[in-house]
Amino acid sequence: MSVAEVKETKTNLKAWIDQLSDVNMLNMLEGVRILNADKTSWNDLSEYQKENINAGLDDIKNGRVMSSEEFWQQLKNG
Repeated sequence: MSVAEVKETKTNLKAWIDQLSDVNMLNMLEGVRILNADKTSWNDLSEYQKENINAGLDDIKNGRVMSSEEFWQQLKNG
């Protein structure tokens, strides 16, 4: 991914997060953020956050994924 693509992806993600109202999605994203913070481990997460992360990983393992392009198209179309 080029520097320009990374910048665009960050901008798109920020805009998407700003309009999110799905509490489950927000909690899952918060769990990912916490895991990426310094000195944070899996054990520091709440059970709810762990469940959301595991559900996302399960989706990936079972092919329940979509491309970035599909995601943004669905977001635009509601």
